[in-house]
Formats: sequence, C-alpha cells, structure tokens
Amino acid sequence: MTRYIISLLLISFLMGCSAIVNSQENYEDVLGFVNPFIGTGSHGHTFPGAAYPSGMVQLSPDTGLEGWDWCSGYHYSDSSIIGFSHTHLSGTGRSDLMDVMLMPTVDKAKSTSKRGEGYRSRFSHDEEVASPGYYKVKLKDYDITAELTASPHCGFHRYTFPASKESHIVLDLFHHYATDSVQVTSLNVVDSSTITGERKTKGWGEPGEKYWVDQKLFFAIKVSKPFNATIAVDDRFIGDKKATGRNVKAILNFETSKNEMVLVKVGISPVSVENALENLSSEIPHWDFNEILTQTQLKWQQELSKISINAPDKTKTIFYTALYHCLIAPYLFNDVNKEYTGFDGKTHQADSFKNYTALSLWDTFRALNPLLTILDPGKANDIIQSMLTQYDQYGLLPVWPLWSSETNCMIGYHSVPIIVDAYFKGIRNFDVAKAYQAMKHSAMQDAFGIKELKQFGYIPYDQYNKSVSTALEYCYDDWCIAQMAKDLGQKEDYEYFMKRAMSYSTYFDKEFKLMNGVSSAGTFRRPFDPFFSSYGQSDWVEGNSWQYSFFAPHDIQGLINLYGNGKQFENALDSLFSVSSSLSGKNVPIDISGLIGQYAHGNEPSHHVAYLYNYIGKPYKAQKKLHQIMTTLYSDQPDGLSGNDDCGQMSAWYVFSAMGFYPVNPAEGIYVLGTPMVASAGIHVNNKVFTMKATGLSDKNIYIRSIKLNGKAYNKLYITHRDIMEGGSLELIMSPEPGNFTGADLPPSASQVKTE
Repeated sequence: MTRYIISLLLISFLMGCSAIVNSQENYEDVLGFVNPFIGTGSHGHTFPGAAYPSGMVQLSPDTGLEGWDWCSGYHYSDSSIIGFSHTHLSGTGRSDLMDVMLMPTVDKAKSTSKRGEGYRSRFSHDEEVASPGYYKVKLKDYDITAELTASPHCGFHRYTFPASKESHIVLDLFHHYATDSVQVTSLNVVDSSTITGERKTKGWGEPGEKYWVDQKLFFAIKVSKPFNATIAVDDRFIGDKKATGRNVKAILNFETSKNEMVLVKVGISPVSVENALENLSSEIPHWDFNEILTQTQLKWQQELSKISINAPDKTKTIFYTALYHCLIAPYLFNDVNKEYTGFDGKTHQADSFKNYTALSLWDTFRALNPLLTILDPGKANDIIQSMLTQYDQYGLLPVWPLWSSETNCMIGYHSVPIIVDAYFKGIRNFDVAKAYQAMKHSAMQDAFGIKELKQFGYIPYDQYNKSVSTALEYCYDDWCIAQMAKDLGQKEDYEYFMKRAMSYSTYFDKEFKLMNGVSSAGTFRRPFDPFFSSYGQSDWVEGNSWQYSFFAPHDIQGLINLYGNGKQFENALDSLFSVSSSLSGKNVPIDISGLIGQYAHGNEPSHHVAYLYNYIGKPYKAQKKLHQIMTTLYSDQPDGLSGNDDCGQMSAWYVFSAMGFYPVNPAEGIYVLGTPMVASAGIHVNNKVFTMKATGLSDKNIYIRSIKLNGKAYNKLYITHRDIMEGGSLELIMSPEPGNFTGADLPPSASQVKTE
C-alpha cells in the first residue's frame, strides 16, 4: 500500500468540488505528492501523524524519548511505538507537548511503557501509511491496526482489534519527553464510554518575575464501545474512578471479536473540560471516521492547491511536502466558543480573530511568515492579532510563545519584521498604533542585552553572552521599526532606530574581514576563532562568525562596502562556500548542519546567503549554489531535510526557492531571483494567478539567460510583492551557460554603492 494513499472516498468527494480545483489531476497529485515521513529521519524533527492545517491537535505516534532527535516524539530510526498522543511540535529543536497518549493493546494489561516490559509495540515501516490528515500503522505485538485523523480541536482514532477477551486502551497522562516537567494530572471516569481530565506541565516556558503560566490542557474522551476502567497511580492499580497525581494512567478494558473496530474521539481545550466536550460535540458529533477524514483531507486539498506546479514526480513530492510542513504550524489556540487561556492565566475571548500559538519567530520571520502573506493574508493578520494579545497580557511582544507560556527561546524581537512586513503589504486589520508602540516597547526594554545596547551603542561581549548574534538580529529588527516610524511620520524614532540598525558595522573586524565580538573598551576579541560556536560562553547563537558575517539583510550594500567592493565581497562569499566544513571549536551545536564549506543550510542564519551574489551583479553564482542546495540538501526520503524544519521555515525556503525567488529582506516587499526547480508554478491568490514559467529548464539548464515579466523584457534581479498579488507572469528563460545581466537593477539596500 502506497504511503501517499488517497482513499477512493476522498477522490469521489473531491470530484464534485469543481470550484476548488480545475482538474482531476490536481485531486490526485496534490495530496498524493505529500510524504509526511520526509523530515522524520536525521535531524528534521517532523512527525508523520494526522493534523488539520494550523489545528490545535497533531495526533501522531510516539516512538521514543531517547534524545534530541526525538523532539517531535517520533524518529524514523525507531522500530517500536509507545502510543499516540494529541499534541506535537513540528520540526523544532526543543521538545514539548505530547499530551494525552492512547495505546491499544491485548492480553495482560500493563501500566508502563518501558522497552521490553511495557505496552509499547513493534511496527514496520512497510505497514505504515501517512498522508495529510491521515496515519495508519499495524501494531505487530498486538495484531491491531491503528488509524488516526484529526479535526481542528479533536483527534479521532480507529482501532481494528483481533478476537480477544482482554482488549485494552491505555490512557497515559504521564507520557512526556521530560517527565519531570509534568506537574499534575487528573482524570474522571464519567461513565462506561466517557473520560475527562486535565494535564498541567511546566514545558519549556521560562518563569519570569511576573508572567508565567503552566501549560494546562483539558481533555474529553468518548469511546464507541463500553469499557470497564482501571486506574493506576505511580504504576500501581487503584479501585477509584477518579485520580490526581503526576503519574496517572487508565486502562480501558473490554472484549473484542475478530476485526472489530473500536473508535475513540478526543477533544482538547486550553480552558476547561466543558470546552473540550463542546469542541468534541461541535466537530465530531458522530462516529463516522471516514467523514472526518474526508473533511480534513479536503481542507488540505484546498490549502495545498493554492500553488500548482509542473515538475518531475520527485520534485513534486519534495515541493508539496514542504508546502504541507509550512501549513502545520502555528497552532490554533482558542476553542470553538473562542475562549483561550492568556499569558496572565486568565480566560480571554478571541472574538474577531483566530488566536495562534507555537510561533517559532527567530526561524519563521525569514520565509514562512512572508509566504503566508501571499497564500493566506487573513492568517497573517490573525498571527499579528495574537501577538498583540500577548503584548496586552504579558507586556512584551512574542519571542517564541507556546501554549500560554513565553519560552524566550532564541534571540531578537522578531515579531517586529512580521508586523512591519504585513503593514507594508496592506495587511492592516489590527490596531496599527498599538502594534507600533508594542514594537518600540519590546525594543527598549532592559533585558536580553538591550540595556547594554542602549548604553554602549553596541553589545559588548564582556557584558552580555551571545553578543554578536544577538546584536546583528536586533539591527535588522530596528531597521524594520525605523521603516514603520518613517511611514507613520515619527521622525525622531526613525533616526534613532536607523542609527541602531546600522550599528552592525561595529562588529566587522577588518583584520579578518569577518564579524567579531567587541569588548566594552571597544577592542575586538583576541584570540579570534571564526569557526568557534558553542551553547556556552560565546559571541554566537547556533552559528559562528562565518555564518553570521553575512547577516545584515536590510543593508547588503553596506556589507559590501565593509568588505571594500563587490569583488572582495564576492571573494568572501566564495570562501564561505569553500572553506573547510570541519569546525575547530568545541561543543559545536548540532544545529550547524547541511554544510557546504561554512555555509550551514541546516540552520536559519545562512538561509539568505546564496542570494547575495545578486547584490554584486553575479546572479549566475547564486543560481549555481541554489541548485546545489536544492538538489543535495533536500530529498524525498525520511532524512530529506538537512536540519530542523523549525515550524516550516526550512520548508518555506524550498517552496520559495523552487519557484525561483526568495525574500532576502523579509519586510521589504521584494523577492530576489534565484533559479527554479519546477518548470512552472501558479500561485492562486485573490482570484488571480501569478505564473512562473521556466522555459527550457533541465538538469543542465540551471542558469537564467533572460527574464520577461508580463511578456516584456525585464532587467531587474528581483520582483515585488505587488507583482505577485496582482497576478501576471514571470518567464525565466533557462540556459546551460550564465546569462549576461550587466547593468541589471540590483536589489535595494539601505546604503548606496561605496565610491572611492
């Protein structure tokens, strides 16, 4: 059975929906070319289970809690399944969630999941199927087939049992990557078909002086077959129907006949059991598994069909799986009745927007959020509304919010470019004045090195750890604030934040022609090792000097001027891609992966770098490197991502790049040209279609010889957001030899070309 299964039921349903897609080919191709197993191997950290686009539930198998590569709960290298939990992070470098795990079993009931003695079961990838909104696996030890699908707030399980007088479903509330983060759990056996309860965990949210809320999840479970429940606390069975503690489990017991299907519906809520029950009754009021599956896959069909491509099957699989991963997160974080738990621990109402969580902003501001401004401006606006509610409740804009906690993971205040990007693209259905004040407030706080930045005009390495990476990210965010200040007529703010934005040059060490730490005395760090990177004392975060020396996306021309001229900048870029990939520093983060020289595609600071050749009029070098990255660092296999997918950023890079352009400066409203991997792409927006056609594209014809926009010769190395949103056509005429773009308009920068 193919992993890319699409049921005949789904196809027949979709064939009646001609308003959604124009051809039967699309019914089969779009879902059929999504392989959720891509990224579940190596360090991709994705999961293969059932999810609804940006839904609250991600119902997926958990195979282990062994270490970093099990961040999503599942790793392709594993051969046994612990159970199926209802919340998962997609592609992140930290692990959390995995709430409310269920596992069907037969024979003697067990209350532990330990390898060799617990209720986990062996499985084979040959008997495993995944497609958008659907997952299926055979549990070898029990001869049980498990099928999963999901609605926005609910998970739906279908278990096909063998004949057994001792059939069970284990409910494990203690299951978690870090069990010490489980604070308290409780359950209540309401009747012979219903269980409700609560799960409170610490997660990786950071306790602050004033604002910190435990992750609370409430659940309601309905089972199609009456059961007799046994409850275990600390793995010891008790006789009660209610229990509270850290390690609480329930065993649901019943008899089954051969091939008997037992269905389980699970509603979750961040607010209350009552809301979980309401979510369940609203979204799955019946026991028709196929109907929910069809509705969910139809929704995936609608979302994935916003981009249609013409490419070889392998490329289609990589592309549509990447687009699928782009649309899993962020996660819906309000119930059907619009209630949600805020960062102040209180219940709030999201009346005029959808509230979202799991915003991996350090990653996604680069490409994922700009992609949403094209494909789903409404969601882009709702994300900003969600950010502003956090500002109201927490006092600052989000950094990396998860559930109702702020993790403060990573660096920068990257809510800012997302807001500014949307603002200049005309997405403004939010309180603009409040958003501007929130950006300023986050940029003027005294934490996270900003106090030192305000005091010195830069961040000294002897005053604040991770100084250079942090400062360079701030420079970009400050440029974004300055642009909005200018547009709003805030002249003093514009001048102040532009001065901070241009302070990136402070860290440029002319002796090495690389970025370097600067002390409070104004001297560069010596000795200096440009390869060094560490999670401990270091000037860097998930990178080193090589990777961060090209990060000033608002002012690439200014970077070029620091190097001297275009030729010297070209030599520096060439060196980045050619110097040894071995790292001399100790404790090198595993995030630095996907290496081509010191270019590290497996992590975000490098994502824009190959496009920088365009800024010196050498687009053919960008095209050659981009083709290498797309053909060697992405594949259709489980290890097909060279690093963490990070809530869709790694995938968004590919979606843009495969169509031939990328937002180097995400808040500028332009897309720098690269080289396409698809023969054509149609972006369906606002009842219009923007078409990219790569005439003559082949494995050898990777260079752009000439460009046409809307049928006319075009001599710019970028296109605008308006070009896309107004529809029209971009034609890239491909060649085996580099094209001549002497005199072409280069992408804009804050600085002008340096004159001698």
